[in-house]
Amino acid sequence: MRSFFLPFLVLAVLVFQGCAVNPVTGKQNFVMMSESQELAMGRQANAQISEQMPMVENAALQAYVQRIGEELARNSHRSNLEYRFQVVDSADINAFALPGGYVYMNRGLMAYMNSEAELAAVLGHEIGHVTARHGVRQQSMAMGSSILGQLVTMGTGMPAAGDLSNMLGSALVSGYGRDMELEADGLGAEYLARSGYRPDAVLEVIGVLKDQDTFSRQQAAAQGKQVESYHGLFASHPTHDQRLQQVVGQAQALSTGTSQRVGRDDYLKAINGMVYGDSEAQGVIRDQRFYHVPLDMRLDYPAGWAVLNRPDVVIGHTPDETAFIAMTLETVTAGSNVRDLLRQRAGSQQQLAQEQTFSGPGFQGVMAILPGQSPRRVGAILRRDQLFLFVGAVRGQARLESHDAGFTSVIRSFGGLSATDRKKAAPLHIRLVRAGKGDTYARLARNSPLGEEAEARLRLLNGHWPDGQPQPGQWLKVVR
Repeated sequence: MRSFFLPFLVLAVLVFQGCAVNPVTGKQNFVMMSESQELAMGRQANAQISEQMPMVENAALQAYVQRIGEELARNSHRSNLEYRFQVVDSADINAFALPGGYVYMNRGLMAYMNSEAELAAVLGHEIGHVTARHGVRQQSMAMGSSILGQLVTMGTGMPAAGDLSNMLGSALVSGYGRDMELEADGLGAEYLARSGYRPDAVLEVIGVLKDQDTFSRQQAAAQGKQVESYHGLFASHPTHDQRLQQVVGQAQALSTGTSQRVGRDDYLKAINGMVYGDSEAQGVIRDQRFYHVPLDMRLDYPAGWAVLNRPDVVIGHTPDETAFIAMTLETVTAGSNVRDLLRQRAGSQQQLAQEQTFSGPGFQGVMAILPGQSPRRVGAILRRDQLFLFVGAVRGQARLESHDAGFTSVIRSFGGLSATDRKKAAPLHIRLVRAGKGDTYARLARNSPLGEEAEARLRLLNGHWPDGQPQPGQWLKVVR
């Protein structure tokens, strides 16, 4: 009995040592990290993100977001931190924060907001995660539950007990998610009020993003696909939720003055000219072709395939998502042997089959089959010091032979850009137009580069989805 109690005594000591005062609530929270450790962790993570995620090269836009964020941060519970707000060059609809005051906003999310107050609502929400130390608390809960599992196993000699406690710990951590998101919404609304913005802009942002989420899900369902959502309550919580309405209402009482800032025109002016969709620096997708101007390359994908463009990889897949081909890029020594490079990347223990070489203007290529229980199509193209690597694979009951022709066609489509290609690769931008009398979204969608989705997309961009219409004299966002 004594030996069973001892581990829990140790755990109690660990928990006691891991308690700290929450800067927001003043209550004790279980954390296993000091503030200095929190700041160091944030700096390290920020350095990694800066290497992996490109930022928008628009000094005026970055300064605008930084200014709004700093104003909110000054009215937060941890105004002593040095906050940094950055706009990520990504079309994904998302925003996130790191411990210590690093906040990131994707330009893809900014495209769908329509006022400075809405921008402030998202920034305030992310500041709330920082001030309440949500990242630290999540990590501490995960670490604590892991320790609990180890101690229970040690004390009982029963691995199953340890497994059960780990499951419990995971449930506690995931359960914190909704409460933390609601707390961040309430804090964001409070910081909005203290900064002179309308606290109910939080609800407006949720409504905008719910519309986008609903539309994306409808489109994905029609194509038999799944769609990722913006994180937290902004995607999963309805605007009429009583707890959400309550925290926003409580923040309203903190508002100062008779007028509350909205800043619609200021915001639209700030994002006028911002890239919409893929950027030239990251590569763009037009129909079934991927263009990358800085790399002077293009790839063609079979009809019906989807193409996903990420900073570190380009992935094409069949409509049913049973076959995928990924392309990555490495820098190597110019003049290397492309066959040797492919063999090295495949692994010294792997034997390549059906090797075949090919070439084009300025490059050498090789393709092969990587045998095994799940065989894959692999390929490499060497151009000067650029090594483009391809891996094609299938999943489920699909067979490589059924999709190999598609894989090889993608690899063999590699080439440089023509003058026509460079014109087609030009990115799209958000532009402002003044709605005239009789203007409709159907009219504005004519000849739009957004194609069949143009009318719905324009409504979403301007907060008028699903069936709203512009008002004469109103500034509208269009894509050109």
